[in-house]
Amino acid sequence: MKPYDGQVAVVTGASSGIGLATARLLLEQGARVAICARGEGRLLEVAAVMRRDHGEGRVLARAVNVLDPAAVGAFAAEVGAEYGRCDLLVNNAGQGRVSTFADTSDADWRAEVDLKLFSQIHPVRAFLPLLKGAQGALVAGNSLLAYQPQPHMVCTSSARAAVQNLLKSLSVELAPEVRVNSVLMGLIGSGQWTRRFAERPDKSVSREDWYADLARRKGIPLGRLGDPAEAAAAIAFLGSRAASYITGAQLEVSGGLSRHI
Repeated sequence: MKPYDGQVAVVTGASSGIGLATARLLLEQGARVAICARGEGRLLEVAAVMRRDHGEGRVLARAVNVLDPAAVGAFAAEVGAEYGRCDLLVNNAGQGRVSTFADTSDADWRAEVDLKLFSQIHPVRAFLPLLKGAQGALVAGNSLLAYQPQPHMVCTSSARAAVQNLLKSLSVELAPEVRVNSVLMGLIGSGQWTRRFAERPDKSVSREDWYADLARRKGIPLGRLGDPAEAAAAIAFLGSRAASYITGAQLEVSGGLSRHI
């Protein structure tokens, strides 16, 4: 028996990176998955591959902006109509903003706080009835910045800390019907780091060498960036029955970058 046989998982921000890796792993572990992302083109491409590999009825994909409560609500209603349940909600949408206090405008502060908080709030609110009905789990993708802020990411660090506080509150308020946990990411080889690698000045430098140098400069003890699949494995564990007595917790996937106790 696979860990997610008979279960339904919803993954936001699932068209690339950690969200995509998580959706693929959950499919491999037996789940039916409902995935969403803002960009429809890429989302439909990855959904087609998933259906080819795992079956037509195992994947529901919709273009959804998680900052639009009506769109998220409609997505949840469709998942309920199609699958009748939600055992796991993986909130993964949102990326970092590079800025210092001096160069972050009021508009940037508001946009970042809105993105980080409401990308959690809207899906939780929409899927909560289904999660409660299934005695399910919420796993949120967050960042090590929540506990270990960086001055060049002051806005994102502050918003990430707020998200972590929200999740801790939810773990109490939603218990015992719904478990709530988070995964704190360090430097994962996707998203912004993929883009920065593509923009490197010296195009002769390989991805492996560029990432290794980045890991050295950042002081990552394991000497490399994480792989999205490694983050996905942590998410899948926290959402599974194997973690049935874990709630209000955070699991670091950072290669040892964490310095806090």
